[in-house]
Amino acid sequence: MTKLSRRAFLGTAAAAGGALATPALAVDTFEYRNDISNQVRRNASGFRALSWEPYFDNLRNGAILVDLDSRALHYWSEDQSTYKLYPTSVPISEELTRRGRTRVTQKVEGPSWAPTPSMKIRNPEWPDFVPPGPDNPLGSHALYLSWTYYRIHGTHDTRKIGRRSSNGCVGLYNEHIAELYELTGAGTQVLLI
Repeated sequence: MTKLSRRAFLGTAAAAGGALATPALAVDTFEYRNDISNQVRRNASGFRALSWEPYFDNLRNGAILVDLDSRALHYWSEDQSTYKLYPTSVPISEELTRRGRTRVTQKVEGPSWAPTPSMKIRNPEWPDFVPPGPDNPLGSHALYLSWTYYRIHGTHDTRKIGRRSSNGCVGLYNEHIAELYELTGAGTQVLLI
């Protein structure tokens, strides 16, 4: 009987069209894809579409619901023709979190930023002012709320989305805040839960 080395066996299998090696690879690939789809399905289950009725009496001027636990922002247009669901960043701690009803008071494209007095105490090394641009923590657009210092804004640091990473504001990817900016106006209702 001829002794066949591993290298010779694999070379013979490859010459034969890989018929011997392919089934194992196909199983591994299938199991790998199956694992990924199960993970995505599990992760997406907390990030689901909601109805506006449990949260708002009406949709006058449109409505934004920010669910701080699932880190999702929901938007409904006044005529109910548009519904959007975006992943967000949320405040890093309960101490920095504000919940309740507010509204959009101002929209700014290319916002400037200055740290709040409490941010400056926690982070004295931060600059006093950052003009619009790639270093600005408010990203490309900002929706100012009736609460002082609170915003729904973009971010250039996309690693923050989906995390507890803000100092009180709600952050979105820049492309998402640009879209939401176009959909909303002064007076849009906002509820943070």
